[in-house]
Amino acid sequence: MATVECRSVRKSYGEHEVISDFSLSIEDHEFVVFLGPSGCGKSTILRMVAGLEDITGGDLMIGGRRVNDLDPGDRGIAMVFQNYALYPHMSVRENITFALERAGETKDMIARRLAPVVETLGLQVYLNRKPTELSGGQQQRVAIARAMIKTPEVFLFDEPLSNLDAKLRGHLRVEIARLHKELRSTSIYVTHDQLEAMTLADRIVLMNAGRIEQMGTPEEIYSRPATLFAAGFIGTPGMNFFNLVASGGKLTDGEISIDAPFPLSERPVTVGIRPGAISLVRDGMPGAIPAIADRDEFHGETRLLSLTAGRQSFMVAVPASVRVAEGEQVFVSLAPDQLHLFDTESGARIDA
Repeated sequence: MATVECRSVRKSYGEHEVISDFSLSIEDHEFVVFLGPSGCGKSTILRMVAGLEDITGGDLMIGGRRVNDLDPGDRGIAMVFQNYALYPHMSVRENITFALERAGETKDMIARRLAPVVETLGLQVYLNRKPTELSGGQQQRVAIARAMIKTPEVFLFDEPLSNLDAKLRGHLRVEIARLHKELRSTSIYVTHDQLEAMTLADRIVLMNAGRIEQMGTPEEIYSRPATLFAAGFIGTPGMNFFNLVASGGKLTDGEISIDAPFPLSERPVTVGIRPGAISLVRDGMPGAIPAIADRDEFHGETRLLSLTAGRQSFMVAVPASVRVAEGEQVFVSLAPDQLHLFDTESGARIDA
């Protein structure tokens, strides 16, 4: 396998620059996930690595060599697409081995390379079927097998699970993680689904408007989001945000007041806290904030309560056994060690 390095890579369409000064190093055997909303540039970067998009500026290195001007077939990569891209008139066997046959490999060599691939992905019984006779999950496994058989230096995955239902996505996530561990491949995976990113990645590259918003392990980005964007994008259910002002050791909007976790000069502050870090408490307890219940969502083992306190609306995760009626007054407490503070104007994290 190989390292991948982007050195100040840029991409423009005419006067419109979509990727600006993108720099990133991916280690050998690392599984890196590009995560972000639609239009953030993650697929454009993947396509530049694959050679499907020209690079406007900068250098792209794979295995230590500059590949800007190399054809896709000469870069040592294999790509798994969102839409499977299988040939409908060919059998599963023919789809998987097509690239090797085009390259002039012998039948014996193809058979030796085919056997372990189809066994790993459980495709032995489907080899003589056409893609239209397979389910979506089976078709995606064929697409992965077609990439595996080429023994590439780098695997590229472009939202490979987005066309599948939730159960199949969960099953194939496990298979992709297992394959990565077995093959010790260098993998770049693009998705807008944070669950895929959190469960698959060694490292997440969170993208926003053509640039890296934050980069780190799933635990790092979840526990210490560097910006308001990162805090709002990562986590299900999403993080709550309170627009407050730091004043006199308190964070307040005039109606609710929270103890500041560390000294702050007087300034507007956005306070973030995850729904699971807010507790229902009894009236009169220190720090208790009165709130009104707007909605109660049953989520199986938990309930998600929508509450309003003054001008602030927020969500609280509670055990499913807790029942709160619409319009009922409750009291909540915010765990002080779970508060995330951000500069309201710049969106940057504020630390002690």
